Amino acid sequence: MRKVAFYTLGCKLNFSETSSISRMFEEKGYKKVEFTDTPDIFIINTCSVTENADKKCKKIVREARKISPNAYVTIIGCYAQLKPKEISEIPGVDAVLGAAEKFRLIDLLDDFVRPEQPKVLASEIETATSFNNAFSINDRTRTFLKVQDGCDYGCTFCTIPMARGKSRSNTIENIISSANEIVASGVKEIVLTGVNTGDFGIRNGKREDRFLDLVIALDQVEGLERVRISSIEPNLLHNEIIEFVAQSDKFVPHFHIPLQSGSDKILKLMRRRYLSQLYTDRVAKIKELMPHCCIGVDVIVGFPGETDEDFLETYQFLNELDISYLHVFTYSERANTLATEMDEVVPMKVRNKRSKMLRSLSEKKKRHFYEQNIGRIDTVLFEEDIEDGKMHGFTNNYVRVAVKYDPVLVNELKKIKITSINADGYAEVEEIDQEVLTH
Repeated sequence: MRKVAFYTLGCKLNFSETSSISRMFEEKGYKKVEFTDTPDIFIINTCSVTENADKKCKKIVREARKISPNAYVTIIGCYAQLKPKEISEIPGVDAVLGAAEKFRLIDLLDDFVRPEQPKVLASEIETATSFNNAFSINDRTRTFLKVQDGCDYGCTFCTIPMARGKSRSNTIENIISSANEIVASGVKEIVLTGVNTGDFGIRNGKREDRFLDLVIALDQVEGLERVRISSIEPNLLHNEIIEFVAQSDKFVPHFHIPLQSGSDKILKLMRRRYLSQLYTDRVAKIKELMPHCCIGVDVIVGFPGETDEDFLETYQFLNELDISYLHVFTYSERANTLATEMDEVVPMKVRNKRSKMLRSLSEKKKRHFYEQNIGRIDTVLFEEDIEDGKMHGFTNNYVRVAVKYDPVLVNELKKIKITSINADGYAEVEEIDQEVLTH
């Protein structure tokens, strides 16, 4: 039995796809092993959102070669679609597969016999038109379920449309079928993922469903305890979705909403599909209906043309907004994007300083949000995540909890009361019920 190992860089969508590809290998008789367990085949699923992800890919190939010098090394993912020739020149790479080929790699790579020259199987992105179902399972407590792929937006900083193609989706029927399979495996929480998740419903270039239709259907899946929306654009997070989540027993009060900038001038340069007022309105609506809802925000600092005044406008905007945490990205130039042709490039030193300021703000926001939850009763889904004798889990509204390790609690929902926030920034809790919650 040949051994195969996987390494995934990047987003939750990549993790869902890696998991599905690994099951394809297991169905064909391969044995999935850890990266360090001298595999015969390595599959490295790459990201290309930041320059750092590209460097990581090269490092992982080097490590793979040290662990198993004669193994077959295959690169897939966004970086593989964007720069296949460049990756094929990395010493130790045997094959590079693009977006249209990665789900067919077992059939395409001739039993994984190492070639004299690396194979490059990467069609033009226009050929990536089919939707490949994917979800992670047996990897962690929650499952990432892919519902949408590709993007029709043209943000000036982003390579994703070039790496993943046009927006396309699974059918609601197929997603419900996957959700039932996931529930049957014992998973309690599903996280909906996609490149532009809220744009769900496009098939063969035509809109056939709305994201709200999918939300309503998933809310009726028997045995499913929790559904979390991983990320949704503010212009696609319609009030009807917020209102439905607010009254749902399954959809949790947690939204991750990309902002990118609090300056309307920068939002226009980025070609985002909203201005700051719409974002303010979305947050206000959420908090009106779900006061304890967790709201996460993506923000980019150092975009071309971002002056000190523009940055301070973003800082102030975020400071005054009732949000819970930030994911801060330092702008990095990506080849073939319109942003690379813009003037007024922000020096890297300034970008890093701004990034540090927003990360500090994020810590304050998160601490404040956690403190607002002291005294609240909620349910925690505990994970097999052990650190210094403590295990962790998340409440419905994404407060991370730490308790003394107890193997009985793994993958169980427990009713708790948040009592304090410890020095590590985790919530301390006390049990409300002695018995594990069952529904």
